Amino acid sequence: MAARKETEENIEEPVEESTGVSDGDGYVEIKMGGGWYMTISLAHSDRFEKEYVELAKERGGMKKSRFNLNPAHVRMLGEALIKFADDNGL
Repeated sequence: MAARKETEENIEEPVEESTGVSDGDGYVEIKMGGGWYMTISLAHSDRFEKEYVELAKERGGMKKSRFNLNPAHVRMLGEALIKFADDNGL
């Protein structure tokens, strides 16, 4: 598999009503190409009364897949991703 370098132009942090986010805080959108976006948002569970971080893949404004992450593990995930990218020359 060929390594592909992403430029900083592909990373966006919109604060638009069209994305469905009213606050603008706790939301990041990363353009991936082909109309796909990776979204990272801070959400709250009414059922369990806890906050969590939702990682989702979106296309056309619809979430196709989601992963919920405990906020205590977000920094660890970020550091692991950076280490993975460094180790593999990404």
